[in-house]
Amino acid sequence: MIKVYSLSTCPWCKKVKKYLDDNNVEYEVVEVDLAKGEEQKKALEEVESLTGKRSFPVTVIDDKAISGFKQEEIEGALKDEK
Repeated sequence: MIKVYSLSTCPWCKKVKKYLDDNNVEYEVVEVDLAKGEEQKKALEEVESLTGKRSFPVTVIDDKAISGFKQEEIEGALKDEK
């Protein structure tokens, strides 16, 4: 299961999602800035617990959290997942 924590207006978040889309990778996305109330609070807490900070994007592949758009790290994690 791959999950991306994103902000709808973040250019780096868009790059992660485009990369995954272009490579036909299925993933779940949480647009944190569009979430409301408890859902947003929970997403922010998850991001902070994964990375120690509240920065975006965060891509989670097999419990490995990758902060930012780091294509090589994402590729490596995807290879390990398969």
